[in-house]
Amino acid sequence: MQKNKSEADPEEQFCSNPDCPDYGKKDAGNIVKYGHDKNGKQRFWCNTCESAFVETKNTVFYNRELSEDQIIMVCKLLVEKNGVRAIERIMGIHRDTVSSVIEGLARHAREVTDFLIKNIGLTEVEVDEMWSFVKKNKRKLPKEARKQMDRAIAGST
Repeated sequence: MQKNKSEADPEEQFCSNPDCPDYGKKDAGNIVKYGHDKNGKQRFWCNTCESAFVETKNTVFYNRELSEDQIIMVCKLLVEKNGVRAIERIMGIHRDTVSSVIEGLARHAREVTDFLIKNIGLTEVEVDEMWSFVKKNKRKLPKEARKQMDRAIAGST
């Protein structure tokens, strides 16, 4: 699922530098497009802290040799209860690479859960119930809400 370069919107990005006063603030007017990296990913520049970052920073897709489509396929195969070796055979990628993607997914899922518990004040039971509800009702949501949810589950903002 390669993004079209014209889709990358500075207003949808936020500074990924935790030391920046505008860290985590979308549409603060501080982010501008800043060319592309060697893999064609859109780069951005924060005018506040004067640092550059790529559009996939802080996502499971960041700094990966696999394409976004391949990572998404690993996710789909995991959901279908395939093991690491089965995914290796199906996709023709080394099991260490598959394991690395799974570790990245787990890390992002833990970060979302930690955020909901520490910053929002939910209990672990409430977070579990929320994800169960979301999973059951995802198809009933508007297309844009499903898209945002998919991005959040992938670790993107």
